[in-house]
Amino acid sequence: MTTSTQLLPAPVIDETARLLIEHYVFPEIAEQLAGLLQRRLAEGAYDVDGAEELARLVTADLQSVNGDRHLRLKHHADPVSPEQGAASLAAMRRDFDTSLGGAPRVQLLDGGVAVVELAPMLFPLEWAAEPLSAALTVVSRAQALIVDLRGNRGGDPDTVAFVCSYLLDERTHLNSMHWRSGERTEQSWSLPYVPGARFGGSKPLYVLSSDSTFSAAEELAYNLQQLGRAVVVGERTRGGAHPCRGWTVHPHLEATIPVGRAINPVSGVNWEGTGVQPDIPCAAADSLDHAHALALARLAG
Repeated sequence: MTTSTQLLPAPVIDETARLLIEHYVFPEIAEQLAGLLQRRLAEGAYDVDGAEELARLVTADLQSVNGDRHLRLKHHADPVSPEQGAASLAAMRRDFDTSLGGAPRVQLLDGGVAVVELAPMLFPLEWAAEPLSAALTVVSRAQALIVDLRGNRGGDPDTVAFVCSYLLDERTHLNSMHWRSGERTEQSWSLPYVPGARFGGSKPLYVLSSDSTFSAAEELAYNLQQLGRAVVVGERTRGGAHPCRGWTVHPHLEATIPVGRAINPVSGVNWEGTGVQPDIPCAAADSLDHAHALALARLAG
């Protein structure tokens, strides 16, 4: 590991390549990418002054083979802990504390239509259960509900299941995750019990999406869409279906590497590379008005 005052690309590349081979969900692509990074290093492509520039160059190479947007060398302006996952967790905690726990807006629109915005992330459930339960219980009495994921960049699959549980009546198979470690597959189901009140599985439900909606937020939209529970309104999402973990490879650099892939029980596939396709395509900026109009029309009908 290098010091924060000096950037030597070789140790960063060697460690990133090792982590890829050991952990990336697609072992054959991991071998390709590790070879690519070592070739680029030997060519002098990574002989740059700053960690931020190195992160940009390496990330472009990591995503050049299969376009996996979760595969990154991430730059952190402040030095980060060498403990695995600590860099992302610290940044996440700051966002949690400044966003009312990930539910920054609950609003009642005309006609008994409620909006709950979930942003900027679906935080770890041990943090987020209380604020999300409070927000979702408040909107449970609405005639129709709009869940705004336009500014949500992802998070915890367990939190996805928790939110889905408020929007369904019965315990439902939502998603499956295939993990490289042990070549095992785990199913994700909605919960039989939730704290507070459910909005339930029958009233009109709309999900707003943008081209920034990513990862676990995409899973939330995709799960509800595939179940026929929600109408997705807005833009095609970014297209990242691989849960990842982070390793500090330099005091200012974190390698984020996907360790699993999602398999939807309805479609048999996921949204990797394609994004979630909205049912009602429109500009993200217009999607709230569109969804509100759709909800009012359905309630009137």
